[in-house]
Amino acid sequence: MDHSKLIAYLEAFVTEERKETFQKVLQNRTRHFTVILEDLYQKHNTSAITRSCDIFGIQDLHIIENKYQTYVSNQVGKGSQKWLTFHRYNQELHNTQACIDAVRAKGYQIIATTPHETSEFVGDFDITKKAAFVFGVEKEGVSDLVLAQADAHLKVPMYGFTESLNVSVAAAIVLQNVSSRLRDTPVPWQLSAGEKQAVYLQWLQKSIKSIDKILKRYEE
Repeated sequence: MDHSKLIAYLEAFVTEERKETFQKVLQNRTRHFTVILEDLYQKHNTSAITRSCDIFGIQDLHIIENKYQTYVSNQVGKGSQKWLTFHRYNQELHNTQACIDAVRAKGYQIIATTPHETSEFVGDFDITKKAAFVFGVEKEGVSDLVLAQADAHLKVPMYGFTESLNVSVAAAIVLQNVSSRLRDTPVPWQLSAGEKQAVYLQWLQKSIKSIDKILKRYEE
């Protein structure tokens, strides 16, 4: 769908500086990678990962809520939640399976993050294929269902006595590594023209006060 007329109308309510910032950030947004959070309990972890997704250019964040309902703290997320596209899975009997099926249908391989000995190091991961990185609930990690259905298992190198990282730290390390390496490849990782337009419209709407009244005026 072409949103150019609506975008032109809404741009009148946004400063030139804001529009330029949007366009600059859009050039670094990607859907080549996405992130799945499986039943995280601590809101500060969800919030920190949301912030990392924004920082490293990940546009979509998939949140599975089997036992715990989560939200993003503005204090930790620093407003990053405004700029991402969220997909929540909390209406099905098996929300994890619903998420896996939905993400696979979009062409992603499922990558479980786990410190298991058989996991490959993040620096060795093949970044040329679309990938959804799954981060699991604190302490227990990703579920057995994810481990069983994952296309690959991934871990961060660790050389100390401690055997695990905080989930938000692990996510930041993984996303920094894969997103940085991706940008040095010829892989077409950027959003398509249509995706950029849709996301740009989303950002405009979230930046304008009284947007509902303004949209109603436009429709009239």
